[in-house]
Amino acid sequence: MYGWLRFQLRRCVGVTRRTWRKWRVWLAMAMALGLLLLGLTPLRHVFDRSILAQWLCDLGHWAFVGFIIAYTVLTAIGIPGTLLTIAGGAVFGLAWGTLVSLVGATLGAMGAFWVARYLLRHRFQRWCDRSQILERFDRAVRRYPWTFVFVVRFAPISPFNLTNFLFGLTSVHWVPYSLGTLFGIVPGTLAYTWLGVTGQTALSGGDRLPFLLALGALVLLSLILVCFRHRSCC
Repeated sequence: MYGWLRFQLRRCVGVTRRTWRKWRVWLAMAMALGLLLLGLTPLRHVFDRSILAQWLCDLGHWAFVGFIIAYTVLTAIGIPGTLLTIAGGAVFGLAWGTLVSLVGATLGAMGAFWVARYLLRHRFQRWCDRSQILERFDRAVRRYPWTFVFVVRFAPISPFNLTNFLFGLTSVHWVPYSLGTLFGIVPGTLAYTWLGVTGQTALSGGDRLPFLLALGALVLLSLILVCFRHRSCC
């Protein structure tokens, strides 16, 4: 089963050895870039809890609900929620930040899924019928729905918002889609939330090592599937 799934992923994603070498360079640069981002004033606000915390403080007991709603709406309309996940870690901490981001991301993914299935599919029907990529994607998700969704969601560098709509154009049922999404994004969400927690500490003059470890965890998660596909090509 997994050999067939790896084959389908290679066909859909098209990871070659040359691409793998390029990814190693870019991902290695990510950790150095992370330190640079901490010094850029506009991006420091991503880890600065004061702005988001003030808005959530105004919501009082509805802070968690407000954050989840905002995350859901942004994800459903195709806006990446990565910065919200990082900010959620800075405001709520690792445990609660991960939880609210998981709920918001999953609900938003479901929203985008329904939008694609019932509002967009008929508009792109001709493209759907002729697209070999979508046909391969649909064939893979039909055969192993839960596993395929989980694998696609696992890597943090996976185009989350794009695949939300792409899955909606396939024949996958919403139950394996939602469950595969929920469990598949746990590692990445946890890592991004941890990045928010440690980024706040680093900005306040604390130890930057945890921030680098969080960034390294994201790189490692991104490399896992790339190594998985690369090894299966050999």
